[in-house]
Amino acid sequence: MPMDRPLAIALLLVLVSFVWAGSFLVVSYATQEISPVHLGFLRFLVATPLMVLIVILQRKPLRLPRKELPWLIVLGLTGVTLLYLFQFIGITETNAPTASVLINMNVIFIAVLSVLFLHELLTKRRVAGILLSFVGVIVIMLSDLSVQHLSFTSVFFIGCLLVLCSAFCWALYTLVGKRLLQTYDPFVITAYAFVFGTVLYIPFVVMDISPVLFHISVNGWLAILYLALTCSIFGYLGWYYALQRMDASKAAVFLNFIPLFTILMSILLGQQLTWFFFLGALLIIYGVYITQK
Repeated sequence: MPMDRPLAIALLLVLVSFVWAGSFLVVSYATQEISPVHLGFLRFLVATPLMVLIVILQRKPLRLPRKELPWLIVLGLTGVTLLYLFQFIGITETNAPTASVLINMNVIFIAVLSVLFLHELLTKRRVAGILLSFVGVIVIMLSDLSVQHLSFTSVFFIGCLLVLCSAFCWALYTLVGKRLLQTYDPFVITAYAFVFGTVLYIPFVVMDISPVLFHISVNGWLAILYLALTCSIFGYLGWYYALQRMDASKAAVFLNFIPLFTILMSILLGQQLTWFFFLGALLIIYGVYITQK
């Protein structure tokens, strides 16, 4: 099947969503051995050189005007450093299903920021989708899976806030990247984001990364390789390959598969989910869906 056909592109996006969904479970298990801060850094310590190598092998022009330097630093912060600091710590303090649903709020944040800063039209459908999603967020944040009723748990609540901060970072990364992608190659922009993001990550790990490297088990390294190779390299390259051949709004719909896949995988692994969780997840996913239409 030629990879340019709509069906092939759709299957690629489903596979990318499946891979990204798996990352939430991998992070949940890997952080039992490796701290979330170190895990995020090691992911990109492996992925960044490979991404740069791919760009070089494709003979893409790496030189960009100096005026773009501040924007590239913003991409590194929002697309790598802060994104994964917030996300991985948030997953550790919550759980994979909760984090995967809340991270989908990036679509809602993109819609809100697009209205505020890009002056995009705020339709009644968008307003309804945004409101539904935020109601879903409230339900999710009060439905800790460790109990079977709505409750307020401070650590779980803070974890949810961190995941939402991660979703907001991805929204900023998307909007800043959207401007740069109008002029520059997406692979080059992604490589720069990886490089700056990894460098800006160093202050968070420089004091204690060395002993960590010598105490990671085989399973720990397999988790790092999964996050680096499948989620960062295959995921990002597959995503941009699809974006070059499909409208961004249509491609974004496939991101709704991420929480669905994560929930299914969690159930198969024995995770107990509450009805309140399913209600919140349904509100968020449906709100995201109608916001994108």
